[in-house]
Amino acid sequence: MEYTSAEANKLLRKLREEHAALISKESKASSFIISLGEDPESVRPEYDYLNTQKKLKEVEQKIIKLKHAISIFNVNTEVPGFDMTIDQLLVYIPQLTERKTKLAKMSDRIPKQRASRESFYGNSNIVEYDYANYDIQQATLELTAVAEELSRAQTELDVINSTQKFNIDL
Repeated sequence: MEYTSAEANKLLRKLREEHAALISKESKASSFIISLGEDPESVRPEYDYLNTQKKLKEVEQKIIKLKHAISIFNVNTEVPGFDMTIDQLLVYIPQLTERKTKLAKMSDRIPKQRASRESFYGNSNIVEYDYANYDIQQATLELTAVAEELSRAQTELDVINSTQKFNIDL
């Protein structure tokens, strides 16, 4: 069947939830406590070990196939305007995000600011200043460029994930 990456990831999330529900149900039903004198059969929860293991393995195999298909799609699909594949872009986006965070801090400072440090023995009467050792305006310009690049990368990825289909044999 054909899916977009967005659809495949929603299906993956559904399968993981199904797996977690099976594990949770198994955890609750695979053992039980009774009081002395109580009839075990009257409180025994319904649980079929072999059937539960079979269902878990089926879901796990679907997850494996689905994740593999997504990986193959990500490795083989070029992102327009970036000269990289989706899997590479998925590494690049967090790098851009980290750079954007750093540059936001650097561009937000003033060239000279009073340092607020405490000495080893408590407050010091010595006035210290912290100077920016770079061009703040240049950091601000680079922040704008990185933010635009990040936005463009995310948009291209969103377009691909919601439009390009690939085959998944579950």
